[in-house]
Amino acid sequence: MQLQHLLVNGTGYDRLRLLYLDQMGGMAIPMPKIFTVFSILSMASLALPGMSGFVAELMIFFGILTSQKYLLMTKILIIFLNTIGIILTPIYSLSMLRQMFYGYKLFNTPNSYFFDSGPRELFISISILIPVIGIGIYPDFIFSFSVDKVEAILSNFF
Repeated sequence: MQLQHLLVNGTGYDRLRLLYLDQMGGMAIPMPKIFTVFSILSMASLALPGMSGFVAELMIFFGILTSQKYLLMTKILIIFLNTIGIILTPIYSLSMLRQMFYGYKLFNTPNSYFFDSGPRELFISISILIPVIGIGIYPDFIFSFSVDKVEAILSNFF
């Protein structure tokens, strides 16, 4: 989730020289490639099925529910706090997406370089998108690398 914000903040600052969301707006039309990448990564952070965020949230919930280490009330409290995070994440992400790409243009363009992603930025963006979607579609590929290590760690506690 945080990687997407760094990616877009870096490219947004590089072009606009602005740091605050209330000063940005209307970037979807002049920068469609950046808008597309940011939208896809925002949906991944919302735990949309088929993306890595969904797999991560599902693992957390199943891990808490199936754990015998915690009492029922502790499990309910942890799940309640996770649910609050799941509710607040779309509010934050979608309001940021709306303000940056569809908000009012409050900036003057003479100091900003308004151009879309170049080949270097597209390569980096696609390099980030492939694992995000790949882990969401086929998480067993990643799990196969970590099964032995996780079982060794868990054997120390149980």
